[in-house]
Amino acid sequence: MVSVKGLRAMGRKGAGSVLAVMLGLLAGLTMLPGSAKAWWNDEWTLRKQLTIDTGANGAGITDPIGTSPVLIRLHSGNFQFEAAKPDGTDLRFVADDDTTPLKYHVEKFDSLMGEAFVWVSVPDLKPGAQAKLWLYYANPNAGGAEEAKASYDPDTLLVYHFTENGLPVRDYTTWNNTAQTAGVTADGSMIGRGLRLDGQTPVTLPASASLAFGNGAALTWSAWVKSAADQPNALIYSRRDGVSGLDIGMDNGVPFVELRSGFGLLRGAAPAAVAAGSWHHIAVTADGTHVRLYVDGLPQAEIAGAIAAMNTPALIGADAAPPPAPVAEAVAEPAVVPAEGTAPATEPAPEAAAPAPAAPHYSAFVGELDELQIAKVARPAGFIRLAALGQGGDSAKLLSLSVDEETASWLTGYFAVIVKSVTLDAWVVIGILAVMAVISWIVVAAKLSYVGGQQKANRRFLEAYDEFASDLSALETKSAEAGVLAAHLSKAELRLVHRSALYRVFHAGLHEIQRRFAGTPEGQRWLRVESITAIRASLDAVVVRETQKLNRQIVILTIAISGGPFLGLLGTVVGVMITFAAIAASGDVNVNAIAPGIAAALLATVAGLGVAIPALFAYNYLNSRIKDATADIHVFVDEFISRVAEFYAWSPEVPAQRAGDPLAAE
Repeated sequence: MVSVKGLRAMGRKGAGSVLAVMLGLLAGLTMLPGSAKAWWNDEWTLRKQLTIDTGANGAGITDPIGTSPVLIRLHSGNFQFEAAKPDGTDLRFVADDDTTPLKYHVEKFDSLMGEAFVWVSVPDLKPGAQAKLWLYYANPNAGGAEEAKASYDPDTLLVYHFTENGLPVRDYTTWNNTAQTAGVTADGSMIGRGLRLDGQTPVTLPASASLAFGNGAALTWSAWVKSAADQPNALIYSRRDGVSGLDIGMDNGVPFVELRSGFGLLRGAAPAAVAAGSWHHIAVTADGTHVRLYVDGLPQAEIAGAIAAMNTPALIGADAAPPPAPVAEAVAEPAVVPAEGTAPATEPAPEAAAPAPAAPHYSAFVGELDELQIAKVARPAGFIRLAALGQGGDSAKLLSLSVDEETASWLTGYFAVIVKSVTLDAWVVIGILAVMAVISWIVVAAKLSYVGGQQKANRRFLEAYDEFASDLSALETKSAEAGVLAAHLSKAELRLVHRSALYRVFHAGLHEIQRRFAGTPEGQRWLRVESITAIRASLDAVVVRETQKLNRQIVILTIAISGGPFLGLLGTVVGVMITFAAIAASGDVNVNAIAPGIAAALLATVAGLGVAIPALFAYNYLNSRIKDATADIHVFVDEFISRVAEFYAWSPEVPAQRAGDPLAAE
């Protein structure tokens, strides 16, 4: 008996835990938005992860890199331009910790053409590893936050994107080394706009204090170059200061770098020519002892030497050497005629001067140039390789962009589009369903509380009943009943027991017994079969009332279960009808016109299911609990009547009962 009750209690407790878990999960699913990951700022509704892979499966960079500006190429295939602001001012770049904003600036953002170039300063890039960052966008209220000067470290002296048209070329660094002259821009270069060099209009770089070179100065020079045709000794960059000089160019397609100093001229050239009409990344580094030439991120030549001091302007696309001084014409001196009778004076013939070494003949570079950068440090080889791969047209191995993730908010994103498209009739249906849902949840909470309270009260009553039920004669009067209960229960437990359905059944049965024994001598208290049957009928009436209490308001859950989906379906059908009617009236038949209306109409069905599914789970659980409570009541009634028959049933075999029974003589 005890073990059965214990198992039943354990089962009820376990079922309650299961229901609590299910309701918690359901609430979580209904309250949880799209993503459970951390979100930098909920005002931004879309984001995508960017991965910079310098490992073996990516760019394969093994040399040190460090902090570097990384070019992010956005196009309609990897970015939703229609979701971002037309000028791209809502772009934000955040480190992998989803907390630290990164410095960036936009070189170009064309939402109409679906093309954008953004430079992001990524700190401490490692070779052979992956670095991740987040791109956030889709915030119509966001203001611009780009910082061009902060996108480059202080060692970067000059950065030209060549986006200006008819204006001096702008420097994007903190040093403000804007060009002294304007260049001819060319659309469709390596990265957006570039510089077109025709051999006649070079660009002059300023002779600023930041660009002044001392003896043995460190330097990194890099640019994207595309030659129109092979030219002998075509100068891309040239700077001269007396006998000092630095030239970078192409000799019939072979990239070269030249150092000039008082000791002469040193040239380092690549072992092979690059094809004309194609873009190539050319970089030069100097560390005070060696000058190295890189082509497409790979080392090609090295000079054992150092840059000499220079503090003059430099030219892009022309020779910076001053034109040669004009040569004065020689004037013939009159011949000296010796006097008669004297021999002519004999003078030694002048020695012939040694021929000077022939200087190279330079030509102005003809072609295109893009993304010129100059730094006052010698960048590591990994930095150069990263720039060549990351800025090139095929940067997929280095940089990859994930699919978009939507914000963790119901108020934005796709759900917001659906909500904005809901029609008035659907809102009416959804409002009715919301009221049904609230009422059903209130009923569930109330019934769970009531059934749980009954379970606790019944359990405590049965514990007390088992102690005094062995002798019902001790409860034959109201005072005796109250005294026995008070003896076994505290005041708090007594209040709890009075709320028990089993107690109410027990009390009704004792009331029937006490009513029949009123005024009867103690030795003549017995009950005939008819009386016991009448008491059973009275208890059955109490059982019916208690069962009605347990089942009260459960019908609301059945209404929610059966009526919720049908109401939702009604809203969906009406919404679809209105959508198609609007399309027919406007004549605009396309997916973009149909999809929002259909999705909004289906929201009514979702709302109906949202009402019915929790109600269905709760109804089944409550129904099983109510059945258990009802079964306990019926079992108790049977047990109580058995005890009554055991103590008070009339029997003709008992002389005292037969003598006191007026019907015995019959």
